[in-house]
Amino acid sequence: MVDLFSMSDEQAAAAAPLAARMRPRGLTEFVGQEHIVGPGTVLRAAIEGGELFSMIFFGPPGCGKTTLARLIATETGARLVQLSAVNSGTADVRAAIQGAREARALSAAHTILFIDEIHRFNKAQQDALLPAIEDAVVTLIGATTENPYFEVNSALISRCQLYRFEPLPPQLVEQVVTAALGDAERGLGDKGVTLADGGLPFLAEISRGDARVALNALEAAWRSRAAGARPAAARPAARGSGAGTPPVTLSVDDLRDAAQKSPVSYDREDSHYDTISAFIKSMRGSDPDAAVYYMASMLAGGEDPKFIARRMIVFSSEDVGNADPQALQVAIAASRAVEFVGLPECRINLSQAATYLALAPKSNAAYKAVDAALDDVKREGNQPPPPHLRDASYRGAKKLGHGVGYQYPHGYGGWVEQQYLPEKLSGRRYYVPIRGVEREMAARLEEDKRRAAAGEADQVDQVKTDG
Repeated sequence: MVDLFSMSDEQAAAAAPLAARMRPRGLTEFVGQEHIVGPGTVLRAAIEGGELFSMIFFGPPGCGKTTLARLIATETGARLVQLSAVNSGTADVRAAIQGAREARALSAAHTILFIDEIHRFNKAQQDALLPAIEDAVVTLIGATTENPYFEVNSALISRCQLYRFEPLPPQLVEQVVTAALGDAERGLGDKGVTLADGGLPFLAEISRGDARVALNALEAAWRSRAAGARPAAARPAARGSGAGTPPVTLSVDDLRDAAQKSPVSYDREDSHYDTISAFIKSMRGSDPDAAVYYMASMLAGGEDPKFIARRMIVFSSEDVGNADPQALQVAIAASRAVEFVGLPECRINLSQAATYLALAPKSNAAYKAVDAALDDVKREGNQPPPPHLRDASYRGAKKLGHGVGYQYPHGYGGWVEQQYLPEKLSGRRYYVPIRGVEREMAARLEEDKRRAAAGEADQVDQVKTDG
């Protein structure tokens, strides 16, 4: 067992995980996020000019948020105080701010207060930062994997620049891994480690833009192979020691065994909304493969299957409607199946419903109809029905004109010409059939109207003939 407390700084650094050892030492080594800190950006100019401002970095793990915060402190010569909102509280924040005041008074040192997982701070803890930010006692750099608009107070957001970090593209992950394989000082360059064909793309793929995942898998695969290739007595006592380590070529299977599985990155705020949006838009776009993929992503991330089912019920009327009236029944049946069966089996019911909805003919006519009618209600108020449509079942109703002149459609073959909308809205059209079954129903209605009109004409002609 390695005793980190008895090591020198150099030994401790060598014993650190590969991902920690390979952190860039300057902006020139920083990989990715060109839109944030690349040449010509506002932040790059602020760092080079030493004129910093408070900011919040948000994005998935392993894309450089913490690393960039440390580099900013190094490049500007600022004093860095790092807290984690997971195990820090208001007292720690106040102590850090007081230390920054004292450092400024004693040596004019500027302090960068870096708070990791800042979304975990409650409102009171976040509010405690505001006076120090406004008085420039500290420059705050917050980091979070969550969407700050959901988790960070608006007062704090208004005092910070927001920077969204993106997952590293595969070619940059490959660049990071290649650097680690070739770096003899901090990486595996003196260990004789090479990757078999397909190894580099595999690490880039399973990392999903998280360089830390790729480096951890690489190191774990190397240590596993190296440990199995030599007797225990020859194994080094500390991480990072190359003594007794034979050269090794890591296959894709070695890397896959070390990685075990790709990380599932799904938070219940940002990813929750983004993924359900993609799911709905994929069904609307009639892409069953994408719909099933996003549904699987939500399920793997721990999303409530009842939420997915509810969204499909809404979709079945909003985006399919009467183009396929059966779609609503399919969605409701899937929802009931979720309640009766539960996970993991109900994933099959959800998949059936999602693919059905994706393949169904699409119509938003019902959705547009009700919204158009609601707009008229809001604008015109609740207009009274025509007198002949009003309730005539109570005593005295006919004296008020209720029901007088009403024509019973069944007495006219199913359809008869009469006014149904309020007088003020006469002739207004809300529901316009688009496709599928609703077009067939609309065509059938038009045929009924045509026949009824023809029947009335025949009756008029007969009267003229009899006369």
